[in-house]
Amino acid sequence: MKKIFVLFLFISAAVFAQIPTQPQNPAVKDPFFNQTNQSQQEKVKLIHSDEFGIVKGKYDDNPFFHGNVRFSHQGSVLTADEVIFYREQNFVKAIGNVKLQNADGSIITSGEMEYDGNTQKGIARKNVLLTDPGQTIETETLYYDRLSNKAYFNTGGTIKKEGNVMFTKSATYDLNSRIIDFAGNVKIDNPEYIIEGVNIVQNQNTNTATFNGATTITNKKNPANLIYTEKGTYNMNSKEVYLKKNSRINYNGKILTGDDMYFNQITGFGTAKGNVTLRDPLEKRYMKGGYGEIYEKKDSAMMTEKPYAVKILEKDSMYFSADRILAYQKLDTVNPLKKKSFLRAYKKARMYKSNIQVRTDSLSFNETDGIMHLDGKPIAWSGEKQITGDKIEAYFDTENEFIDSLRVIGNAFAISKADSLNMKDEFNQVKGKLMTVYYEKNDVKLAKVIGNGQAITYADDQNEKTKEVERIGVSLSTCGTIEAEFEDRKVQIISCNIGANTDIYPMSLISREKRFFPDFNWNTKDRLRTWRDIFVDSPNYEEIKYESDDALYNAAQKAIDDERAKEEAKKPKRVRK
Repeated sequence: MKKIFVLFLFISAAVFAQIPTQPQNPAVKDPFFNQTNQSQQEKVKLIHSDEFGIVKGKYDDNPFFHGNVRFSHQGSVLTADEVIFYREQNFVKAIGNVKLQNADGSIITSGEMEYDGNTQKGIARKNVLLTDPGQTIETETLYYDRLSNKAYFNTGGTIKKEGNVMFTKSATYDLNSRIIDFAGNVKIDNPEYIIEGVNIVQNQNTNTATFNGATTITNKKNPANLIYTEKGTYNMNSKEVYLKKNSRINYNGKILTGDDMYFNQITGFGTAKGNVTLRDPLEKRYMKGGYGEIYEKKDSAMMTEKPYAVKILEKDSMYFSADRILAYQKLDTVNPLKKKSFLRAYKKARMYKSNIQVRTDSLSFNETDGIMHLDGKPIAWSGEKQITGDKIEAYFDTENEFIDSLRVIGNAFAISKADSLNMKDEFNQVKGKLMTVYYEKNDVKLAKVIGNGQAITYADDQNEKTKEVERIGVSLSTCGTIEAEFEDRKVQIISCNIGANTDIYPMSLISREKRFFPDFNWNTKDRLRTWRDIFVDSPNYEEIKYESDDALYNAAQKAIDDERAKEEAKKPKRVRK
């Protein structure tokens, strides 16, 4: 019986020696197997093979196995068409339909594989596929360490998980924590978006990705909507991204930047903190502040913490500030295919433009139609003219970039310096219930008042001999409606209707008190003189002190008093007896 068994071994070895197996040379181990100190471990065990053989001088006299070969080592099972077992090194080479099934449920298949039982490391080559619950890794060469339970490749690979397809040059996968560390250029393809970066770490348990380099998340339906960061975290389940360095969010043609940002791709809600800027190139506007919020689906944004906005115009930009600024777009009711843009500023609103400056509690600006609403003690300045009222509506020519008119509702009051070249306290004043102020070439040209119209205007005339303009008096007008025309240095009443009454006083016969309405308030302290004045509650400029020229009136009063004294002196005096 023993002779028959020996004969069987001899015949099997002779037959198997004719099978063309690879490799033909002695084992040359990859440096990967020498990266850690080796110590004698449990031997790799043969479970089954259809055939095996030992050929003198071949494979360093180590056995090789063929047909349904199965080896096991510490809970892992290796199957292949052919296996060479280097006994002294506790090392195997598997060829053809190789499969390594591990105790944790992961499976590696490949065309070839080398496995070191001492270091418990393996290298799989040719059409490598690592299957882990819920995902697969495809590459040409995969390095696997059972002790650390990590897999690594640097020959380019594809990772697929729940609709996500990831492409990268190299990556390390920790099968315990299920964390993949991508190195080099990475691309993650999802049905809804594409992520491209240079260093991404993905946790397959939480389905979150950490970005440690330049990374872009692009919306597939609208590639113009994207997120860029150089450090951040992305939750692929909730579609929430947290951005920490050099980040920006592009949405609906707008760009949001900030030091610390958050965005939810499902709800379209985002926040930004620190050095926040929202640019809107289509509207030629940008907003800045310490904190901002965006609502992508509503196409709106809000800015706080010393916010300001700039409407960039070719000739003369507009500057806005307030405690809170809101920008949004709405569909045009006339043309649903178009949108209209709006800007709102709440509490301590300011607006600066070279030809008009505004202070008010709240401001609403229809940027598309060029209509601005001012509420809460509004005051507007244009040149040496000041306009106040309960509410003010300003109309701008958006195409030509100039102001067209103002509509003042309730307690309308327009004040104009009678002569801007001197420091006399002489002011033209027009007031009433409603007032419309018209501009010409960005300067106040005409004021129309409806209801309880009143005016105090200075009348000038040119001396025929000296050709100099001389002040001749003051006109006090009371009318139902008034039209007042503003010239360079004067205001002329061109229409006074409905219960009209006009009195003209020479300068010698009108006192200073009668030259001002009781609610007169020429404000030089709060007026915005530069665009930087929008950043303070009040520029608090030194009040301009004007001189009161009452010489003629005082002389006339003195003459009257002297004449009265003379008349009194002529009267007989009664003497008591």
